[in-house]
Amino acid sequence: MAKRKRLSPAPAFEIPDPLAGSGGLETKAMNGWVGTRAPIADVAGDAARQAAFEEVSAELQSARAEGRMVLRLPLDVVEADHLVRDRVAVDGDDMASLMDSLRDRGQQTPIEVVDLSDGRYGLISGWRRLMALQELQAEAPDDPRFAQIQALVRAPDSAPDAYRAMVEENELRANLSFYERARIAVKAAEEGVYDSPKHAVQSLFSSVRRAKRSKILSFTDLVELDDHLSFPAAIPEKLGLALVAEMRSTPGFAQGLIRALDQAAPIASPAEERKVLEQSLRSPGKAAQGTPKEQLAEGLELRGQAGKVTLAGPRVDDALVADLRAWLLDRL
Repeated sequence: MAKRKRLSPAPAFEIPDPLAGSGGLETKAMNGWVGTRAPIADVAGDAARQAAFEEVSAELQSARAEGRMVLRLPLDVVEADHLVRDRVAVDGDDMASLMDSLRDRGQQTPIEVVDLSDGRYGLISGWRRLMALQELQAEAPDDPRFAQIQALVRAPDSAPDAYRAMVEENELRANLSFYERARIAVKAAEEGVYDSPKHAVQSLFSSVRRAKRSKILSFTDLVELDDHLSFPAAIPEKLGLALVAEMRSTPGFAQGLIRALDQAAPIASPAEERKVLEQSLRSPGKAAQGTPKEQLAEGLELRGQAGKVTLAGPRVDDALVADLRAWLLDRL
């Protein structure tokens, strides 16, 4: 009886390992033949990955440049005085509320900055948030929540654009006083950003009503008192407009007002300062007496400024007045 031929066992079959080797997939066939993926496939895969990486990188750079990416910046790289700020006073209760919110919920709205290069950034808007985080960091220097600030990088086309961005954000988020609005217009003009305070008001507050813009322009006259006022942001609209009207109509009133403010210093509260301003309005002639005077001779005193000259004293008689009139007519 013929013996049945035994079949030899087949060679072991190995499952392809997608992670084997460094150059694509490796496979082993039943007959032991070993093959690798065609080189063109590797090149195509690498090119696709590089293209995808470059696309993502370009999008991230574009988002950052266009202000669509929120960055986390150390507080000390943000220069708060990059622009002249429009806010001259911060309400204590408002700042306390903001700090409480930052403690409880963190920063919800990014500030806006401009890249100054060398790792420095200039603040455009968000001054209160920056100040609040600095206060919190001082209170808790080891708390990482207060070591950085969220920011959007802007690229304004010009200095006026940067100032407008600051003003527009505060117009929406904060109740600036007429004095603060007028002051930023004056300071922007002094910085050479605008030709004049009037031009600055027209540009920075172009979106507000015409009547309001006119009041802001009137308040620019009060900014000449800036160094003598302790609480200028607290000057009410009606009082400020009345002061401007008196300054424009009464020669020497502004100088007298400055003298009254300096004599009352130090002023401890907005109410105390308002009292000094209101008293000057009730007696504008007294305030105007701040006009500088000069003793020309015994019995003859000169007090003068642009728009008004006064001679006083016993030596002012009819003969002196006649001589003065003749001299003036000859000079003119």
